[in-house]
Amino acid sequence: MDLLYSSTRNSEKKITASQAILKGLADDGGLFVPESIPALDVSVEELSKMSYQQVAYEVMKLFLTDFTEEELKNCINRAYDSKFDTTEIAPLKFADGAYYLELFHGSTIAFKDMALSILPHLLITSAKKNNVKNEIVILTATSGDTGKAAMAGFADVEGTQIIVFYPKNGVSPIQEKQMLTQKGANTHVVGIHGNFDQAQSAVKAMFNDKALAETMDAAGYQFSSANSINIGRLVPQIVYYVYAYSKLFAQRAVAKDEKINIVVPTGNFGNILAAFYAKNMGLPVAKLICASNENKVLYDFFTTGEYDKNREFILTNSPSMDILISSNLERLIYRIAGNDANKNAQLMASLAKDGKYTVTPEMKEKLSDFYGNYTSEKETAEVIKKLYEDTGYIIDTHTAVAAGVYDKYKEATGDTATKTVIASTASPFKFTRSVMDAIDPKYDSMTDFELVDELSKLGNVKVPNAIEEIRDAKILHNTVCDVDQMENTVKKMLGVQ
Repeated sequence: MDLLYSSTRNSEKKITASQAILKGLADDGGLFVPESIPALDVSVEELSKMSYQQVAYEVMKLFLTDFTEEELKNCINRAYDSKFDTTEIAPLKFADGAYYLELFHGSTIAFKDMALSILPHLLITSAKKNNVKNEIVILTATSGDTGKAAMAGFADVEGTQIIVFYPKNGVSPIQEKQMLTQKGANTHVVGIHGNFDQAQSAVKAMFNDKALAETMDAAGYQFSSANSINIGRLVPQIVYYVYAYSKLFAQRAVAKDEKINIVVPTGNFGNILAAFYAKNMGLPVAKLICASNENKVLYDFFTTGEYDKNREFILTNSPSMDILISSNLERLIYRIAGNDANKNAQLMASLAKDGKYTVTPEMKEKLSDFYGNYTSEKETAEVIKKLYEDTGYIIDTHTAVAAGVYDKYKEATGDTATKTVIASTASPFKFTRSVMDAIDPKYDSMTDFELVDELSKLGNVKVPNAIEEIRDAKILHNTVCDVDQMENTVKKMLGVQ
């Protein structure tokens, strides 16, 4: 029987997985969630003998039930191929008492590749299944990584256009150059005078604008999303937590059914939500440790039960987490509200109107799976420096936020025995200046690419292809606009009146 999906704000209307992937966002502004979270139906012993691609099929077939075996395996095999620089796809590295799950071996050296390598294939397959004739316009806001990974995935994919908005002064130099040099006749990049939350809110508003949808339809276009609000992004992210556990079991690092902790640096909440879904599928997980930077809206939420975005927006050295509106949290809120769409809709209306909401004491009790904390900029730099000096292993700023929060978790709880996986979400080469400054301020006078070469020497790691290919790459995109001009910019790029 097919697993159907409904909106977090209206559970009456049910649609298939492929329809949910195509739409991206529900018509009522809610996010699509499965009617239930399916249980894993293969043992850890079986999983431990499988490749990444095989594990992906075993997880994703349970969520994407209207895809045939051939369709799904085709999507998986086309996604997880030589674009990744290791056949393991997501290797585990042990350092200083924790297992770092390296999610950055794809074509843009960030964890977004794990899902955005497969999303174009899921989307095109979904379009064919549903007889879509329009050209699909992927409309996306990025805090740094999603944009490049999405464009790399969709570049020159027939029947699609992709438009990415990013905060002009809110990403790292490497992140920006990766986006601005992206090839592909169907790729478009726009810097906005504003922050990520403003970009994301404006993109959501375009999705919810019925008059705009009619205008686009008349011109032969329809919007879809590559942001983590798309269920086609979330489901592939569940895979790597299941894979990580199967590898730990294969290495005899954990016994059968032994619980592990998972630490995730998060801003938009999608990556840790995927770990939560994995736990609810039956993966033996003790604590889900939610790591924030100084934009600690999630830490405050887990501590108090109040979500409040009314605060200063802080630009940090972990820019992909510089987010005050954590869109995917809505999926968790819906679940702890007992899958009550009306209750969730009320809370989201409060967020839209007042910028905050408070969950009930009963709902807060259901957050016991999570531990939240944050690290300051100073603490993040100290973690990078100490880990390098102690082990020679170099991590990026986002991963350092997670490692720093894990240290705080151990101190607060005394739990030092539970095996722990830390989601390492980006290569240190993506944030070379911040990483090298943390290791030693003497590198401050070097250019970005001199820092790349120095980092390669220090860590004894080859410079990734994603960096090499942009050294001398030509800037292909130079559009910048104000937030209130985003819709007009989209129309202009598509030639829509």
